[in-house]
Amino acid sequence: MTTTDTVRTARATGAAYLGLAVTGTLGFLLIRPQLFTDDAAETLGNLADRPELAATAVLLEMGIVVTQALAAVWFYRLLRDVRPIAAFATATFGLMNAAAIMASGAFMASAVAVAGDPFILGGADAAGTVGTLAHLSEASWGMGTLFFGLWLIPMGWAAVTTRRFPVALGWLLIAGGAGYLLSGLVGYGIHDAPTWLVESLALPATAGEFWMIGYLLVKGIRPRAAKPAASAEPTSDPSPLPSPTRA
Repeated sequence: MTTTDTVRTARATGAAYLGLAVTGTLGFLLIRPQLFTDDAAETLGNLADRPELAATAVLLEMGIVVTQALAAVWFYRLLRDVRPIAAFATATFGLMNAAAIMASGAFMASAVAVAGDPFILGGADAAGTVGTLAHLSEASWGMGTLFFGLWLIPMGWAAVTTRRFPVALGWLLIAGGAGYLLSGLVGYGIHDAPTWLVESLALPATAGEFWMIGYLLVKGIRPRAAKPAASAEPTSDPSPLPSPTRA
């Protein structure tokens, strides 16, 4: 790709990544807590009483899947010529992110359907079913943290080794990816792990992701480093020394 094409690809990648950040913030952090709680009966009531908001939550979950998949594909296109292994790993882990959220969205959509028509269960416990589906949706996000972390590590490695992004950004992405990975392992692998610890482990990842989004949209990507010029050859042979004159 030419330099212009590479910058355009970088900005398209940044746009997809920004879409992921927006849909994730609105859906997971803003709307989801208004509907899903630890109380199954309360969750059922929220979904039944606010069907428009429930539908919006499912729509945003689908938006996360789409934008994550697009970001993964565009990162592959952006990095494949300079770091093909990192490009493949970033795209693969990113698509696994999308698959995890797609599972969450399916459970969420099922919970919304049950809340809208409890008789769909044929007399079964609607609150218990909605609570189970909500838990499965949350668990899908929890398992997805493994890939949320894993996709940042090759992305950061490509930034560090190619110097086409700030090196500090690359190291922050690597550290953030490792922290995100640990947050999932600690949150699910250690009984009663402190919430503050699990959440704080993911903070560097958030900082690195927003820095990467901003860099892609504003700067794009740095051009390839120029190869050192070959040493210039002399334009002509030096004049030979005169032969000593015989006495």
